[in-house]
Amino acid sequence: MLNLAKLPVRKSNVALRVSKGHFATNHSHINYLIDVTFQKSRLSEAQAVAKALVKQYVTSTIVDTIVCLDGMQVVGPELSSESQLLFRENLQPMLAGKHVLILMASVTTGLTISQSMECVRYYGGKVVGVSAIYSATDVAADGTRINALFHLWDLPDYASYHAQDCPLCRQGIKIDAVVTGNGYSSL
Repeated sequence: MLNLAKLPVRKSNVALRVSKGHFATNHSHINYLIDVTFQKSRLSEAQAVAKALVKQYVTSTIVDTIVCLDGMQVVGPELSSESQLLFRENLQPMLAGKHVLILMASVTTGLTISQSMECVRYYGGKVVGVSAIYSATDVAADGTRINALFHLWDLPDYASYHAQDCPLCRQGIKIDAVVTGNGYSSL
């Protein structure tokens, strides 16, 4: 079991739980695990996240559909065996011609955002925003602003590396856990 510490709350009553170490995601190696289990599972914390994130959109942006990634499910894509995102036919009408907000637990490299935006556009949706509990970047590759509760300045020594460039691996530091959108598994 990893030791998780709570980051101080700045903007809302949402706490962020983190663990410093060596972690592997499907896109990179990172030096912090960002655990959003409670924000996704506890009603009070999920409500606090929703209230804090909606402020960015409530008066200025039409949102018809929220596409949820990282296990933050309302309307969510599936991952094909070729790592392509796809929506089942019953969900496609929620995208075609709709204003779509992409919701993620955390953003590290931005690759998942790019894939998600491409997928939403493929099905005829218009991406009107991207929100996350934590984001290591302020903008997506296409320039879309990422609305996040916690940012890189909340974890100033946060780092993300391609697996082949990871200095922790080069130093022989073992990976503490593998991290996915559904949680983590300690090694």
